[in-house]
Parts: sequence; structure tokens; C-alpha cells
Amino acid sequence: MPEAVITDEMVASMQARAGIELRIDHSVNNEEATRIAVTKFVGGVGDINTLWTDAEQATASDYGAPVAPPSFVIGCFSGIQFGWPGLGAFHNATQAHFHKPVYWGDTITATCRYDGFTGPRPSNFAGRMVTDHFVNSYRNQHDELVAEINWQVVNFERGSAKSRAKDSNKPELVLPHPWTENQIQAIEEQVLSEKPRGTEPRFWEDVEVGDPIDPLTKGPIGLTDEVAFIAGGGTPIPRLKAHAAALADYQLHPAWSFRDPVMGSSEPIYAVHYNKAAANAMGVAFQYDVGFQRQCWQIQLLTNWCGDAGWVVDCSAQYRGFVYLSDVVTLGGQVTGKSVNDAGEHVVEVTTFSRNQRGADVMPGTATIALPTRDNPSPVALRARSE
Repeated sequence: MPEAVITDEMVASMQARAGIELRIDHSVNNEEATRIAVTKFVGGVGDINTLWTDAEQATASDYGAPVAPPSFVIGCFSGIQFGWPGLGAFHNATQAHFHKPVYWGDTITATCRYDGFTGPRPSNFAGRMVTDHFVNSYRNQHDELVAEINWQVVNFERGSAKSRAKDSNKPELVLPHPWTENQIQAIEEQVLSEKPRGTEPRFWEDVEVGDPIDPLTKGPIGLTDEVAFIAGGGTPIPRLKAHAAALADYQLHPAWSFRDPVMGSSEPIYAVHYNKAAANAMGVAFQYDVGFQRQCWQIQLLTNWCGDAGWVVDCSAQYRGFVYLSDVVTLGGQVTGKSVNDAGEHVVEVTTFSRNQRGADVMPGTATIALPTRDNPSPVALRARSE
């Protein structure tokens, strides 16, 4: 991969682009929330909540019709590779706001605005880095805003990162993680024991500050987990292609690809999520997860807990460290507050965590969830389409 350092010319070029609406046609994956598109997306996330795949269950719920999970918009458009040629990049944080449900058959139009960057600043990891700021908006065929996502990307001097990784005195990670068969069996039993709350309402009156959020376990994360997420619509940048279709794109946009040293093939930059050579070229020891994939896990944690009649108003997360293939991540959290918001909805505030088998919180976060009460329409019913 090309390696560059941050220059004054590069900074000036990116400053001039702040505030522009980006062209994202090549990175849009699902424009229509068909039954198959929704099913593929939730399968790629690993979400077993039948609310998203059972038309009868969804129609009987307060949604009143078959519906997609709030995270589905990420499978329509997630992110885009933009600017800073020759630098490495990591998606490092997201703030999501959900306004309306996405129903089967809805057409979603996504836009992405570049809001500029902060930095350059020194980094212990890679010499100097800058942080880009983006805003995604998602509207349905009625021009209703269904979701907004603010997200940030750290761009770093790739050559310096690789050099510092070689000189680091940190204990070397054993990758892939050396699980025993008994450990894997226990993890899989835990995964299979975790169920979404589903049709049983979680009433606001019954929730107390300090209550735990039911856990959600992911892993040991494998190659197919990454491929399934990408195939379900989570392709980071740009859309997944093969053979001549891919090569034509790479000819026009050389920064989108690299040459695999083993296979000799041209591979997309986002192959870092399933290709060890790509991860190594980025200065990382092993393949790792997608940032927005981790965000989808947090959203699944929240929708599992709040039940079919609850609504995730917003959530935010920081991506700290890498989640490598073979890792196990346990998500959970705690209720930290209860209130009635300005719209009159009964909400709870929660903090969330995502701990790997080494004890590191790889995705601390927060969220606001609107819950049903015994005397008022549910937050889902208030947002349901009346047509």
C-alpha cells in the first residue's frame, strides 16, 4: 500500500472540502428494504430477533407491518473512503439517532456530508494523525428522516505505525486466540442461551437505575462472520465487486486496492477485515472487525433488551482497540437514569460495554431508550406509519 506523511498541502486540500456533500453511489448497497435485503442484513449482524424476519409477528406488534431493525440503514450506506491519500484509516466512533421505523418495501436515500477534520496531532501509535467528521442522513420515499449517523475516522501515517509496531515493547498477542474445545463449547452454549425480550413489554415503571442490560455474546469471531456482514450490506468502501468490474474501479481509484503478496490478486482496502496480508499492510497483526459492524452489535444489545415495544432513540460508541478474528466479545451495560424527555416520552439512559476475553472494553458506549408505560401508547406506536 502507498505510504504518505501529513503535509501542509494535504491539510489545505482537505480544509477546502469541509462542508461538501460527497458522491456515494459506489458505496450504496441496499436502496430498498426488501424482505431478502432485511433478512440478509440481520443474518450478517447475527441478530436472531424474529421481529425483523417474521411478517406476522411484526404486523401484530405496534409497528403494524413487517419492519427492519434500526441498524438496517447502516446496510444501505455505511461509510466512504475519502481524502488523505497514502494514510491509513480507522473508523473510531459513531453517534446514531433513530427517528422513524424502516418498513419492508421502503426506499432509503442516503447522503453523506464531510464536516472537516480535527488535527493534525501527535500520536503514540503513528507519528501524526487527523480525525475526519462525517454526517450520514437517511430518508424514506416519503422524504421522512428515519436516521442520522455522525461518525469519525482517524487517519494516520501508515509507515510510522508499522515501524512503531515493530519497536514496541508490549507483550505480543497470541493470534488467533488459543481456545480449548471446552472453552469454545461454553462460549457457544452462552451464545445460544441469549434471547431477545421479544413480545413481552419492558415497562418503564418496572425499570430501576442500576438494572443490568442482558448480555450479548459475539464469537469466537470467524472469517464468515466478516464476510456475512459485508455481503449483508456492510461493505465499508466501496461496493463489493469481482474480476473486471473490480479491476476497472481500481484503475480509476488506485487507493481503493492493494496487491495481495500471496495470491497476486488485486484486493480492496477493506479486505483488512478478512485478509491477513491486508491487515499487515495496514500495520495490524491480524484481521479485525468493521467499526459499523461493532455498532450494529450495540444496537442489537439494546433492541434485545427493550423488546418489540421499545425504541432506541440514540446510541453512541467509541471503538477502542481491535477486535481480531478469533476474539470473543461480551456486550452488556447498566441503566444509569430515568426521565421523561421533552417529547413526553418515558426514557432510560444506559451505559454499555463490550469486553473481549482479555478484559478490555473495546466499545464503551451510551444510549437513550424510550420504553412503553402501562397508561400510554408505546414509543413504537407513536412512530408507526398510519397509512
